[in-house]
Amino acid sequence: MVDPHFYQPADGHGLAHDPLNAIVAPRPIGWISTVNEAGVRNLAPYSFFNLFNYSPPLIGFSSMGWKDSVANIAATKEFVWNLATRPLAEAMNVSSAMTTEDEFTLAGLESTPSRLVAPPRVASSPVAFECRLTQLIRLETKEGRALDQWLVMGEAIGIHIDPALIEDGVYQTAKAHPIMRGGGWGDYFEIGEDQLFRMRRPTGPHP
Repeated sequence: MVDPHFYQPADGHGLAHDPLNAIVAPRPIGWISTVNEAGVRNLAPYSFFNLFNYSPPLIGFSSMGWKDSVANIAATKEFVWNLATRPLAEAMNVSSAMTTEDEFTLAGLESTPSRLVAPPRVASSPVAFECRLTQLIRLETKEGRALDQWLVMGEAIGIHIDPALIEDGVYQTAKAHPIMRGGGWGDYFEIGEDQLFRMRRPTGPHP
């Protein structure tokens, strides 16, 4: 048996590229739209993102640094998550630029008003969650040292779904062609029907 490559992160990984975000992958993309207190729009993708609870629906993303998205949410308590899809991949990537420009304009994206919150939605995104902030947490190391890393949790209070993605009352994940973040400097994955397999959850007592 070949010994595994073992490392202690505090001492470095010893590889050409940090494998961590390639191992924990693919990851959903938190494509977050916000506005500041003056109503200026911001749009940015975050690869540390996921759904954390069904009822109420809670989603969260983590930001490396106190960026505009976090600052806007801290001030207004609102944001929108927009589903990133393969047709929108290039525009999503453009919106990741560190800039003072309006990312909707920079990426050539139209916005559309939300119903319950101030931040707009990406008009061409087939799914969007309108969210209100529930927790803003500064992450810490095992020793309790505060990091410049911020976990934003929000409750989805309004959800928009393109009807074309619903068949017989069931949302069709692959039909939206969602994209996921991999590792490396720019690896992404598209979810399609070819990747689908099904398993039923076991019932009854475990052996």
